[in-house]
Amino acid sequence: MRIPIQVLIYPVRKNDENWEYLMLKRVKNRGGFWQGVTGAPENNETLSEGAIRELYEETAYSPLNLIKTDISYIIPMEDRWIDIYPEGTKEIPEYLFIAKIDDPSPPKIDPIEHNDWKWCTFEEAMDLLSLEDNKRALEYVQKFLRDGLNKEKI
Repeated sequence: MRIPIQVLIYPVRKNDENWEYLMLKRVKNRGGFWQGVTGAPENNETLSEGAIRELYEETAYSPLNLIKTDISYIIPMEDRWIDIYPEGTKEIPEYLFIAKIDDPSPPKIDPIEHNDWKWCTFEEAMDLLSLEDNKRALEYVQKFLRDGLNKEKI
């Protein structure tokens, strides 16, 4: 049984002067859409610990730097998830993270969850995304990186 909390991690890397974003494509039976890395904390993990583990499980990347943003939003519960969440779950909050990747190797994706990946410019990533919450989250990440709002060196 999953806890009703999600994390969304946008892996980023610097390519010359521009940021690139890693997008993963879900397999058809899991929606067939593009997104960043998603998952849920397990057992007694913090949100950050869950984000690091999910990033590693879905890409084999360990972040050079992980930033938990102030952004979160609510995903309404869907009937297709009823068996994986506790009874009575009506919504799932999702928390946004940025993971700086300093690994030139391609990601190692799990074919049970994803069947494609792509490092993208911001515009390419926005074109791939179909979920509005994911688009707004990516816009926040782009602004965060562009405007240098981070107090840490990323």
